[in-house]
Amino acid sequence: MHVVEETEDRTTRTAAATMTALAGPSRGSAELSTWRVRMSAGTESPPHVVDRDQVWMPVAGTFAFTTPDGSAEVTAGQAVVVAAGEERRFRTVDGPAEALVCMHPDGRAGVVGSGESHPLPWAG
Repeated sequence: MHVVEETEDRTTRTAAATMTALAGPSRGSAELSTWRVRMSAGTESPPHVVDRDQVWMPVAGTFAFTTPDGSAEVTAGQAVVVAAGEERRFRTVDGPAEALVCMHPDGRAGVVGSGESHPLPWAG
């Protein structure tokens, strides 16, 4: 068993969000990575693609997700599954929001139109 705590050295800040690594290969879980996402009010991600399924579980606030399949708002007590390879964009609704996210640890992400992808440092 591994108990994992949030630490500053495993926290990544971008213009859209703050991600803090929890479980992952370097922290006792070979098959799954989890992290906490915190987004400020009025924040939106760029359109991007991740090559692994992701499960987002809000713990505070509300997120609006948009994919080619449509749009949905999710809040605490719900989960949204975003399929691998599906273009996605998400934003906060009416204030800040926070979620726990789970994904296979070797996923790669890229901004739509950039032609590039990179590993997610908080998922390793």
